[in-house]
Amino acid sequence: MEIIWSDDAFEDYLENIKFLIRRWSEHSATNFIDEVDTIIDLLKLNPEAFPLSNYKNIRRAVIRKQITLFYQVEEGTITLVRFRNTYKNPDDIDL
Repeated sequence: MEIIWSDDAFEDYLENIKFLIRRWSEHSATNFIDEVDTIIDLLKLNPEAFPLSNYKNIRRAVIRKQITLFYQVEEGTITLVRFRNTYKNPDDIDL
């Protein structure tokens, strides 16, 4: 399966890394990167491993308690749509 990063997902990803470095440490950011890599590897093996979200044809994978990855599975591809902080209002998610 091919993984495609949407512009929003990549921007969210970088923002989360910057936040973790500022707020916690580089080690915490490195752990987040490793966790995302692990989830992506799981998605390649089993794209439907995580449940559907409330958004049509969008699945969600919890990276950490505070961060959820929204992604879409289509023929031969997995599109990473957004990384969202769970403390934000879910109505603010633009998918």
